[in-house]
Amino acid sequence: MDKHAPKHAILATNTSTMSPTEIAAQTNRPGQCIALHFFNPVPKMKLIEMIKGLETSKKTVAMSKAFGESIGKETVEINEYPGFSVSRMNCLIGNEAMNMLMVGVGSAEDIDKAMKLGLNHPMGPLELADLVGLDTRLRNMEYLYETLGEKYRPCPILVKYVKAGRLGRKTGKGFYDYTK
Repeated sequence: MDKHAPKHAILATNTSTMSPTEIAAQTNRPGQCIALHFFNPVPKMKLIEMIKGLETSKKTVAMSKAFGESIGKETVEINEYPGFSVSRMNCLIGNEAMNMLMVGVGSAEDIDKAMKLGLNHPMGPLELADLVGLDTRLRNMEYLYETLGEKYRPCPILVKYVKAGRLGRKTGKGFYDYTK
């Protein structure tokens, strides 16, 4: 990035788990590195989570906030920690929804409907996992499990679906069937 991006450019990543500090360590401008985490579905979600790396400058944070506001988003400033803020909570919700589906608490449709109508989520956790990609969700869960411990152990149904190639919307099948 140092070679190809103008010297004044902010180097931002839209990641839900990757370390902006580690990314910044690969550049000559760590003060200009930040994670700007958008949420799915992007058109409906108002938040950008701004995750500061160890050396992210105040100027980079201020410019990132101004960028977010210029596109009609709200921002929150988060210090780097595995899973940041929203992804840590969202992975737990999604993993629990998968556990509930696996043991027969309800159908995918009813679990998602309960979250949408009961907690005002724009998408249910299983729909969201299908949108993000079950392989991506599994990698995030494995990372959080390795760094934060047992409560992030991936649900067995998630592991099974990924092994079977059921990755969600991108393959046509996940917790829902998109081939119809």
